[in-house]
Amino acid sequence: MARTTITTQVAIMGAGPAGLMLSHLLARQGIESVVVEIRSRKEIQETVRAGILEHGTVNLLVDSGVSDRVLREGDRHDGIELRFNGESHRINFKELVGESVWLYPQTDVFADLAARREADGGDVRYSVTDTTVHNLEGKPQVWFTDADGQDFEIQADFLVGADGSRSHCRFQIPEADRKWYFHEYPFAWFGILAEAPRSADELIYANSGNGFALISQRTETVQRMYFQCDPKENVADWDDDRIWTEFRKRVNGNGFELKEGPVLEKMVLPFRSFVHTPMRHGNLFLAGDAAHTVPPTGAKGLNLAIHDVKVLFEGLDSYYSKGSTALLDSYSDRALDRVWKAQHFSYWMTSMLHTVPGAGDFDRARQLGELHSVVTSEHAKAYLAESYTGWPTSH
Repeated sequence: MARTTITTQVAIMGAGPAGLMLSHLLARQGIESVVVEIRSRKEIQETVRAGILEHGTVNLLVDSGVSDRVLREGDRHDGIELRFNGESHRINFKELVGESVWLYPQTDVFADLAARREADGGDVRYSVTDTTVHNLEGKPQVWFTDADGQDFEIQADFLVGADGSRSHCRFQIPEADRKWYFHEYPFAWFGILAEAPRSADELIYANSGNGFALISQRTETVQRMYFQCDPKENVADWDDDRIWTEFRKRVNGNGFELKEGPVLEKMVLPFRSFVHTPMRHGNLFLAGDAAHTVPPTGAKGLNLAIHDVKVLFEGLDSYYSKGSTALLDSYSDRALDRVWKAQHFSYWMTSMLHTVPGAGDFDRARQLGELHSVVTSEHAKAYLAESYTGWPTSH
């Protein structure tokens, strides 16, 4: 059967937040795009992911007209707590750098973007199969079969690979033209969703002799929490009593007591750092998890993806409005500048808060010294606050 040809300006692989945000920004400037996605809209909507948004991400969602729901239903957090030796130390973002973050699940970010693209008549095709990309150094093509079994070929000026950590696009770049940086961490997070009241108003990052724990929030009655575990941990081995016992060992004490309840979901999240360089090959541009992943300790994954898209949009807009390739040519360097900052911050937070298997007394004492240095130095706290809330956009 012959393929039906679709001609557009920008083809986008991946309808997660990165792909949909780019499509939305392009549409506002009259630039055509087609988005294809192998997952169903329902599957993306139900995939649990990070929930901390930098102020720049929030501003882009609101100011570009996606939705202001994050301001109405999200929770603004003006700080976090670092907890060690059984004591909590608040890092006040607002006082230190004048910014905040928002607790707002990535599934809601996706829902807002998907609804906006649908309302605006955007061409987003979910549940496609047999996707392949071609002619990356010329006029890129995307072949796919839609949910109804019809074969298509997209012909575009540019192709954007925003197709996640298992990116198809990434692997189409010849090995000689790419370099991968990779770091595997010797631990994972055991994550739960629990039916319980909030234990705190802001996130608690707890370092303890028994390992790390993160106390986060979701709603007034459902909370998300994590503790450090072995990457090979089997969730089936953990009943509610064992889970809560583990959390208590890591966070309770000195008057603080975790609020507990039935565990609704449990999962193991592996840790890794990955960077693909450069983030461009010919007329293919990589964005988001297709180009980089970070451990979740620094809350950077989604925010990095949205920053990539903002920088890439500026380049595409400049090309179509002025005929200039300068911003497109500098896209990879500009995006990677922030990516490596985020990699460092995420690695630093992870190494400062987690217990490495086999760590001895010296390692533990040194780690506590580092934490004490951070919470007693205005400069160190300001660095943490600036990095956590988000750096200015690079130009």
